[in-house]
Amino acid sequence: MNKNSVNASSKSISCLNPMSKLISICRAAERRPSINRCKCMNGFSDDSYRPAGDSGFTLIEMLVVMMIIGLLASLIGPRLFSRVDDSKVKTTQVQIKMIKGALETLHLDIGRFPTADEGLTLLNKPPQEERLKPLWRGPYLDEDVPVDTWGTPYKYSVPGRNRQPFALYSLGADGKPGGEGINADIGYLPE
Repeated sequence: MNKNSVNASSKSISCLNPMSKLISICRAAERRPSINRCKCMNGFSDDSYRPAGDSGFTLIEMLVVMMIIGLLASLIGPRLFSRVDDSKVKTTQVQIKMIKGALETLHLDIGRFPTADEGLTLLNKPPQEERLKPLWRGPYLDEDVPVDTWGTPYKYSVPGRNRQPFALYSLGADGKPGGEGINADIGYLPE
C-alpha cells in the first residue's frame, strides 16, 4: 500500500475528525488483532471500521436501557403492587364465602355447626359423636381447609356477631386484630 492510497482513502472517512493522519494511523492499527475499533478525536467511533463479527451493545447503551427500565418500574410498580394487595383481600373474601357455604351444607346434614373445639376440621373429617357420623356426608371441601392469602389459617369461633351462629374471619395482612386497609379483619367477625 503506497502513501497516496492511504491519503485517498482517508478522505472518504465518515468521522468528523479533520486530522487525516490520525485516522490513517487508526486504520493501520485496526489491522492488528488486539485493537477492534478506531476511536476518533470527537469520541465517536466510525462504524465502517467495525469488524464483521463485532456486533452488540456498548456499556453506555446497556446503562441507558437499565435506567429507562428502572424509571418505568418506579412509576408503574406501586400501582401494580396496590392492585396485588386488593386482589389478596378479594381472594380472601371469596374463600370465606366458600367456607361459609360448606359450613351451611354441613349444618343441613348434621343439624348443627361445628363447635369451637371441632373448628373447620369438621368440614373434612367426620364428627366424633357416633350419632352424627351417619349423617355426615363430607368432605365438604375438595381439598384441605385453605389458609388466607397471607398464609394464616382462618379463625373460627362460636357465636358470631349480630346473632350469627359462627364467626369466620381472617386477621388481614398484619395477622393482628383490627387494622385498616389490607390489615383490616375480613369476613364474619366475632362479637
